[in-house]
Amino acid sequence: MAEYIPSNHVQEDVMAFLLTSPTPQEIIAFHASDEAQVRLRYLLEANRNGTLSDTERAELDDATYTNRFVMRLKAKARQMLKNA
Repeated sequence: MAEYIPSNHVQEDVMAFLLTSPTPQEIIAFHASDEAQVRLRYLLEANRNGTLSDTERAELDDATYTNRFVMRLKAKARQMLKNA
């Protein structure tokens, strides 16, 4: 299993990013921090192995929701640029 490295949650990365009032181009280019990506890989691997705790399951569910939100946000930014 991947090594667990505590890091900021994906949601915190997204909130901090959105507070910078990003442009549509910056939204499209946004990626979670390396630390958050390592944490997500850990959670996904633990999920595949069936070793997630209840707390980790909730964290993975929150990250999944946040990822969907960011995907929709990026799609909206692309559409905004296309229509400009």
